[in-house]
Amino acid sequence: MQPKAEQRVDFGSGIRSVTRAEIRKPTRKIPFFNRELSWLSFNRRVLEQSMNPAVPLLERVRYLGFVASNLDEFFEIRVAGLVQQDASGITDPSPDGLEPKEQLKRIREVTSQLVADQYLCWHNTLIPDLAKERIFLKLFNELGERESHWAESYFESEIYPVITPLAIDPCHPFPSLLNKSLNIFVELENPDDPAHPLNAIIPVPRILPRVLRIPETDGDGTTLVLISSLVKRYAGRLFPGLKVAATHAFRITRNSDLYVDEEESQNLLKTIEKELHKIKRGDAVRLEIEKSVSEDNLRKLMEANHLDSENLYLIDGPINMMRITSICDIIQRPDLKFAPFVPYTPPALTPPNDFFAAIRKEDKLLHHPFESFEPFVDFLNRASVDPKVFAIKQTLYRTSGDSPIVDALIKASMNGKQVAALIEIMARFDEENNIQWAKRLEEAGVEVVYGLVGVKAHCKCCLVVRREDDGMKRYAHIGTGNYNPKTARLYTDLSYFTANDAITADVALLFNTLTGFSRAPKFEHLLVAPFNLHSTLCSYIRKETENALAGRPARIIVKANSLIDRETIDLLYAASHAGVQIDLIIRGICGIVPGLKTLSQNIRVRSILGRFLEHHRIFYFENAGDQPRILVGSSDWMPRNFYRRIEAVVPIYHEPIRQRIMDILNTYLGDNVNARLLRSNGAYAPVTGKDKAPDLSAQEFFMQEATERRKLNESKKSPTPVIKTHPGGNSARK
Repeated sequence: MQPKAEQRVDFGSGIRSVTRAEIRKPTRKIPFFNRELSWLSFNRRVLEQSMNPAVPLLERVRYLGFVASNLDEFFEIRVAGLVQQDASGITDPSPDGLEPKEQLKRIREVTSQLVADQYLCWHNTLIPDLAKERIFLKLFNELGERESHWAESYFESEIYPVITPLAIDPCHPFPSLLNKSLNIFVELENPDDPAHPLNAIIPVPRILPRVLRIPETDGDGTTLVLISSLVKRYAGRLFPGLKVAATHAFRITRNSDLYVDEEESQNLLKTIEKELHKIKRGDAVRLEIEKSVSEDNLRKLMEANHLDSENLYLIDGPINMMRITSICDIIQRPDLKFAPFVPYTPPALTPPNDFFAAIRKEDKLLHHPFESFEPFVDFLNRASVDPKVFAIKQTLYRTSGDSPIVDALIKASMNGKQVAALIEIMARFDEENNIQWAKRLEEAGVEVVYGLVGVKAHCKCCLVVRREDDGMKRYAHIGTGNYNPKTARLYTDLSYFTANDAITADVALLFNTLTGFSRAPKFEHLLVAPFNLHSTLCSYIRKETENALAGRPARIIVKANSLIDRETIDLLYAASHAGVQIDLIIRGICGIVPGLKTLSQNIRVRSILGRFLEHHRIFYFENAGDQPRILVGSSDWMPRNFYRRIEAVVPIYHEPIRQRIMDILNTYLGDNVNARLLRSNGAYAPVTGKDKAPDLSAQEFFMQEATERRKLNESKKSPTPVIKTHPGGNSARK
């Protein structure tokens, strides 16, 4: 099963000709791709990775799991929100003109096909390819005699003791099942009334593995079996004296959005803890069940969960493909996975070198995951024990379960330093983790702050204050990604270190704003949402438009995860109409329609999906060729980032780093392996024809470059100080 060269997705854009007057005065008729359908198009591109024979087999299984995981969050948040709007009678259209009911209808059409293709890929491509590698995922009735004996023994010893059947009858109403939990619906013959069978639910505890490996004895390959298959086969042992008529694996997805009135809440921490317990059993928005279910049993499940056919997905295969990805950990076959990659660490940022002296000498930039995140961890650890360090201030949005960042902050506090940590406990799906970190830090004496009312603290900043011979000196780190060492090995991000007095003063002001009171802080260099980020970026776009109209060089490059803000899109249309050359590297949601005559003919949009998740945010404005503006930071171009989050974007002044960032952008613009180009009809197509140059995967290029530098360093040779630009790149200065 091969990915289609081009798949058209109806985004409901209402594309047509647009006049200059309309560009000046935006209207709802300006072309705009629907946010939800654009995101589903992104997930379609993830699915294509699981079909791509160039991707190692087990990594393709992992991509298939990502598709399922992405859909889960989509239903929990986006679909749930639209369902609520529709139920409340809200008819306000989205920027593309679609009302909630129409959006739900189109989402249903697209997701139904996406799920169908997901399972086609599983059955027709991945299962046969796994079998060729002697890896077999079997149903219970496909097991041999020895395998069946093992399965029965495993059920009796490991599963039976921990599962609890739940009867459904007038005395036992339908249970409130946990969000996304695996359950088995059981139909039992009723000896007292054969016309009315008995029903029960068997919840499968999350602590149990979903994929089991049957021990090998004959060297005939690896046999795997789903735990649901065992529970269904031996369900009768939970109901002595009754006969099982049918069993069906299913799960329910629930609304998982938090509802917290921060202004009314006396204690935000306790309020969120209570809400987290509620959302585990929020309103149902989706039912996934094996397609073998009878109409009668399906009706019972639908009615019990207040769902209709629009919320139903009949599944031909395992329930929840994300849990299938455990195969990738069970099977120890390096030849079926991505080759191990060891990131490069610049010698200047490697112990025992003086980290502070290196940053004081000149700004530093790390490009993750090609360069290690460890230098930041070392930076914080050194600060925690350095007697010259007086204070550390840190934002935390998401971090790892065994966070060395948190450990370093605790150590610093115990060493008598003034430590402040701004923890965003409303980071979606990380609320419980962040609450635990907050409590642990508070117990160690760290000043923990939860941010500003009404906005999330999404910025990635760290400030270290150190007494030196010439007085107090500030050192700052500003990143595009979270302070999470684990995702820093999987996401592409930038880490920027500076001791520049002007920038660190702004970072200090940012922390004072977050921990104290400030209605209108005046940032001289940082662009900070919701204060000056959006207005400044809009002014930069307008300036490029003016330059183009005046015949001066004009160019905009944006690399981000999402672009959906209506005002900036309208300004980009106007800039394109004026002749500004615009390249947008947008991984996921994109509302702009490129390639329309008289409107967006100068706009090119590409999405890049590869081994690593593209995550950094980089913005480039030509500025008439006079010191182009180059900025990096935490913000995507979405209304929530501009108005409902604290975001920090920093201008880059250090010339070697400016050149390096331009080279990074050029390399991404030259990618013709993992890149897909967005067409005006909503389709994403591979780079082909006249656009095709010698093969270039930006991620592979950066990996190779990092490996060469690491080997040079390990052989005690001086690493090359110049970052190469692949000849396939398009110059940012054209």
